[in-house]
Amino acid sequence: MLFGRKLVNNFYKYKRKAFQSVCLKITRSISTREPSRILFFGTDNFSLPSLQALHKNCSHNLGVVTSFKSPANCVRTYAEREKLPLQRWPITEDQCTDYDLGVVVSFGHMIPAQIINAFPRGMINVHASLLPLWRGAAPIIYAIMKGDARTGVSIMKIEPHHFDIGAVLAQREVPIRRDIYMPELHASLSLLGADLLVDTVNNLSDRLKNAKPQENATASYAPKITSKITEILWTELSADELYARHRALYGYKNLTTSFLDKQIQLLELRLPEKHLTVQEPGHFSYQRSRKSLLIGCAQGTQLEVLQVRVEGRKPMSAQDFSNGFLRQARSLQFTHNKQVAC
Repeated sequence: MLFGRKLVNNFYKYKRKAFQSVCLKITRSISTREPSRILFFGTDNFSLPSLQALHKNCSHNLGVVTSFKSPANCVRTYAEREKLPLQRWPITEDQCTDYDLGVVVSFGHMIPAQIINAFPRGMINVHASLLPLWRGAAPIIYAIMKGDARTGVSIMKIEPHHFDIGAVLAQREVPIRRDIYMPELHASLSLLGADLLVDTVNNLSDRLKNAKPQENATASYAPKITSKITEILWTELSADELYARHRALYGYKNLTTSFLDKQIQLLELRLPEKHLTVQEPGHFSYQRSRKSLLIGCAQGTQLEVLQVRVEGRKPMSAQDFSNGFLRQARSLQFTHNKQVAC
């Protein structure tokens, strides 16, 4: 009887140990299946929501790399306030050894191959377009400027030597309203990217396994914005195209033209609700009832300007511009810039 009871006890003891052993293996499998240590690379207000989301998701296993050049770096400010481990770019591969995964969001620097390879699970990037559309530095600007009906965010693997060519792990899509301005879309996509990033990190094994290579044949490019893009060619661009460019650059750069040998920045624009007085491209008139400048554009279209800045002066309304400058003019025509301001 005692022998039988001892045998039963030993059986249950063995079963309990076996069960604990299986549970431990499962726990270890779960804990190693997804990365728990992340090194984040970012610099700006598009990066910040992703950093905040990762901090909330894995606060005790998160480090940050950023540039120390700008004193207004919100990523650096957040990392210092939250006492996250902070490293100054550039870094060496030895500084990556405590992390499983690198995450890059609007960082602006090419990551060397030795840094990418230093992470056991590689590096991933949050990009503000539906790759392979609008690879490059300014995807949000180009999506608005070119009149795209939709955009979104992509999570992709980072590959050495080239920007934005890696396999795509996840994407989410949003429509682009015809009246949206760049700051609104920028903020919306930064939040969407942060949410998709956390979902991707939490399911990384599956996302990596199912990553899809990009189709290079359908790729488009959004290079870094220069002042050249602000120059208005009145005979080549329609009012719709100029209004889209204005919305795309809003808060970053202003469209520019020339009048009486002075550069004019167009600060506030709108499309007229109906066709008004016919104007040749570049020619304009002051519309007293609408308090606007009506300017002729390509393809017989028209654009209204409500606020301008004349070179060397503060912003002024179209009415003030009319009162102060139009009486001096022999010809009411805007011309191509002789010099483009940055």
